[in-house]
Amino acid sequence: MLSTSMVRAKEPTTMRAFLDRLGVQLPIIQAPMAGGPDTPELAAAVGEAGGLGSLGCAYLSAEQIDALVARTRSLAGKPFALNLFIREDDATAPADPAPILAMFRQELGLPSQGRPGKPPPSFDAQLAAVLRARPRVFSFTFGLLKPSQLDELRAANILVVGTATSLDEAEALAALGVDAIAAQGSEAGGHRGTFIGRTEESLIGTMALTRQIVAKVNIPVIAAGGIMDGAGIRAAFGLGATAVQLGTAFMLCPEAGTHPAHRAHLLSPEARRTVVTRAFSGRAARGIRNRMTDAFEGVSTPPFPVQQELTAELRAAAAAQGRTDLMQMWTGQGAPLLRELPAAVLVRALAAEAGLPIT
Repeated sequence: MLSTSMVRAKEPTTMRAFLDRLGVQLPIIQAPMAGGPDTPELAAAVGEAGGLGSLGCAYLSAEQIDALVARTRSLAGKPFALNLFIREDDATAPADPAPILAMFRQELGLPSQGRPGKPPPSFDAQLAAVLRARPRVFSFTFGLLKPSQLDELRAANILVVGTATSLDEAEALAALGVDAIAAQGSEAGGHRGTFIGRTEESLIGTMALTRQIVAKVNIPVIAAGGIMDGAGIRAAFGLGATAVQLGTAFMLCPEAGTHPAHRAHLLSPEARRTVVTRAFSGRAARGIRNRMTDAFEGVSTPPFPVQQELTAELRAAAAAQGRTDLMQMWTGQGAPLLRELPAAVLVRALAAEAGLPIT
């Protein structure tokens, strides 16, 4: 076990200074999980236990972000993070998924063709909501902020964390001037943050990726992907990570918004079989394998967010009917190590297992 003295020895130059900037006690971050699993209640509970809670706002309008922030602050006065996708939307649709989607829509009792979806929220409007909210941390994935946007966040005293799935991306983020880098390993559930090169070339394990970035980039690195317990946290610290970020580990907490059918699947042998798929959104993401992912294996999809819009009604109907064979169930490779614990209890357990000082 990593002793308290070992952790404290690291803190004066890296961990402690970083935690002071975050305004939290523990180097444990609950990952943003847009689309349901993260909630104000989850973020608040993690914050109350000494970690940093996060809220994925990628699919929310500016008004919805305002409401989410207000709800979170009403529950606890602790720091939290807001997360957005850096989108370079492609309106073209080089692939036609209509036959596959029509078959599944019919099974779910939907018309063969869907209604036009609402356009995705404006990133500029979303970022304006983040600036109004002034969270302690803003994290982003899928690309790079504009220098002017980074300047606005800095002026609002918001720490900025970018997501990297490769050393090339980490170096680009460091050159931009972010405060820290989340090293998203291939084990992580949900969307891949890749923005340089092909996704298939950036499926690097968390430990290898963390060490590469720590060795080459001189800013704090947050290890993310497959970390579920104190042993994983100690391993990340041993490679030089300043903090860790866990998503799947929190999905069975009572405060999480995880769909009941998804929760049941997380406790089944099915959760051992995850795949990286573009079936649901058009962008590579890791989730539990099912009929939907199998149907799109080796099949091209329209890009994000076109496929996301095309599958919106199907995903909603599948969730309403508890059809796990067609549901989107983002999950990381650490799922077999899941624990059903309240968020605060889980944070304290993780800290104790990692040998972190708890006050």
